[in-house]
Amino acid sequence: MTKSSHYDTLIIGAGAAGMQAAAFAAARGGSALVIDHAKAPGEKIRISGGGRCNFTNMGAEPKNFLSQNPHFAKSALKRYTQWDFLDLVVQHGIAYHEKTLGQLFCDNSAKDIIDMLLDEMAQVGATLWLRTKVLSLSKSETGFSIRVEREGQEHALTAANVVVACGGKSIPKMGASGYGYQLAQQFGLALTETRPALVPLTFTDTLLDECKALAGVAADTVVHHGKTAFEEAILFTHRGLSGPAVLQISSYWRESSAIEVNLAPGWNAEAALKRWRVDAGKRNLSTLLADILPNRLVQSILGPQLAQARVGDQSDKTLNRLAERINRWEVMPTGSEGYRTAEVTLGGVDTAGLESKTMEARTVPGLYFIGEVVDVTGWLGGYNFQWAWSSGWACGTAIAEKTPS
Repeated sequence: MTKSSHYDTLIIGAGAAGMQAAAFAAARGGSALVIDHAKAPGEKIRISGGGRCNFTNMGAEPKNFLSQNPHFAKSALKRYTQWDFLDLVVQHGIAYHEKTLGQLFCDNSAKDIIDMLLDEMAQVGATLWLRTKVLSLSKSETGFSIRVEREGQEHALTAANVVVACGGKSIPKMGASGYGYQLAQQFGLALTETRPALVPLTFTDTLLDECKALAGVAADTVVHHGKTAFEEAILFTHRGLSGPAVLQISSYWRESSAIEVNLAPGWNAEAALKRWRVDAGKRNLSTLLADILPNRLVQSILGPQLAQARVGDQSDKTLNRLAERINRWEVMPTGSEGYRTAEVTLGGVDTAGLESKTMEARTVPGLYFIGEVVDVTGWLGGYNFQWAWSSGWACGTAIAEKTPS
């Protein structure tokens, strides 16, 4: 037997954006139902930041986000800021700390953020259904008709508003899929190209062998792609390069293009090597460079021929080549690890089809898209969570304002 129910707002996706939207959409007495096919809410929150959730960034600004329309995110980000979300965290007594580059993490556990969102939903009477699958969604004269299956029972739901907050394709083992994009296309909204972002880059042949030999080695670097650069650490892996700087640049990198890595930022390798040749000519290159770079990386850069060589015996050509390898190491990735390990999905629902103040579809009244499913992608470091909070708030408050009390 099919059960029927009506809600002012149905939200598809119990992640960061979806739960945030629910808490605000029902704030003025409207009814809200959040559904998700997962066994637990906020699974991406739970695993983020090593289990402590990098929930925002103190430096979050529109410039930290990628989109075909870089102006779209400004409205939501400026009206609901990192300070607003931090106030909520403080109100709930969640202890937190700031790491490098403005990143804020829970002291205890990412579950504190999930519990906070669930508490905010409970305070306004929002309902959560887990292990729930959407069977169909269609527009009706008064709103939307939705058929879902929950615990073997089919439910026929109606809603004045539908919010799509089911994320992108990244980390499919957490249940991610392209369902939000399918819904956008169903209702005539355009998509921008989607691709893995904040993802390790992979290599083949000789460069892969070099990365494998250095697996586990980390170094502070500046990684460039075109005019974009990030000064953070890289990590050599058995597949290629990872670490914050590489994850950041992966959002900008495209196939058949190179990235440039400065393995010793702020250190002029050419000048130093030639100075050493005069002042410390009898010392080995490997000994001198080990004060600048990890020893295993030094051995890889020098190779067997120079590993025991004295700096005073080297020609300008040799030292210039070494300097180039240290300060301007150009590498050509052959790909990335893909959605399997990507933290987010770049691209998504084209912002041209959405109202920036409300996240509502321009051509489908009552249909909203928020969070990762939209073509707004943040840098690594809490920015994507801030977009979830800001876009969820923009959507939720817009719904609350038009919902009869």
